[in-house]
Amino acid sequence: MVTSQGSERRARHAGGRRGRHRTDEPAEDFSRGFDALGELALGGVQVSARATDLATGRVLFSVDDHVVMPTASIGKVLLLVEVASRLGDATPDAFAVLDRAPRDAVGDSGIWQHLQTPALPLSDLAAMVGATSDNLATNVLIRHIGLEAVRSRTETLGLTRTALLDLVRDHRGPDDAPQLSIGSAKELTWLFASLARGEIVSPEVSQRVVGWLSLNADLSMVASAFGMDPLAHRSPDHGLLLMNKTGTDGGVRSEVGVLRGPRASVAYAVSMYFADTQLSARLAVLEGMRRVGSDLLEYVH
Repeated sequence: MVTSQGSERRARHAGGRRGRHRTDEPAEDFSRGFDALGELALGGVQVSARATDLATGRVLFSVDDHVVMPTASIGKVLLLVEVASRLGDATPDAFAVLDRAPRDAVGDSGIWQHLQTPALPLSDLAAMVGATSDNLATNVLIRHIGLEAVRSRTETLGLTRTALLDLVRDHRGPDDAPQLSIGSAKELTWLFASLARGEIVSPEVSQRVVGWLSLNADLSMVASAFGMDPLAHRSPDHGLLLMNKTGTDGGVRSEVGVLRGPRASVAYAVSMYFADTQLSARLAVLEGMRRVGSDLLEYVH
C-alpha cells in the first residue's frame, strides 16, 4: 500500500512542481521520490519505504513499510548494537583482540581481507563494519558474539520483522539461510530514529553505534542525493549530518539512515528487491533511490 501526506500534495503534483521558497517550515513535497517508487513497482520491483520526522515521529511517506524485505548487510546494525552493549560493560570484551580464522574468510565488501594484520580489537572491527560493511570483520564478530546473542538482543528491542539471519557467505547453499538479513522499513526507521535519540539500550550504547555508522563510505543509494564526501562526513557539511547503513546483494539494494539538516531531521528506509538481469534495471533502482534522497534533502534543508 502506498500512502502520501494528503490531497494538498497531490494537487501540487497535478498542477506541476512549484518553485522552492525559503521559509522556516520544511518543504513537504515528496512527489519525485513517490512517483519514482511507483514506477519501479509497476515495472516489477518489490519496493518498501518509509520516512518519518525525527522530532515529531510523523510519517512523511510510506510504501508497503510493513513488508519484510531482504536487506543484505543492514542486519549488521543489530550485531553492532550487541557489540556496543558489551563494550559498555565491565567485561573482558571491552579489551578483547580477535584473531581471524580460515573459516571466517569471505569476499566482497571490506578492507581487512586485504590487510596483513591477523588480529584487531573488538571496537576496531565494529568500526570497520560501520565504515565499509566489512564482511570478514562481521564474521569474526559473529563467531565471538554468537548469532543467538544477536537474536536475543533483537527480540529485546521488540523487533519482530527485522533480523540478522546468518554469517556472511560467498555462496548460500540449500541448508543456509536464504538471506543475510531481513527487515521492514517501519521497524528499521524506528531503530535508526531510536539510535539517533539515544534510546537503544542506553545513550552510551546508542552513541557508539551512531559513531560507527557515521563512518559509512557507501553513499551510492538514497544518500547519493546529499552531496557529501563519502570518505569524510562525520562533521556537519552545509548544515547536513548523516548516519546510514546500506545493504547490497544480487537483486537487493537497501538503505536506512538519519539525515539531519538546518530545518528538520528525518529517519528513512528504502529497500528494493528486483531481477538484476540487466544493468538498466539496476540503474533504474538506484535512480529511484536517489530521487527519494532528493526529496528528503529538500525537506531537511
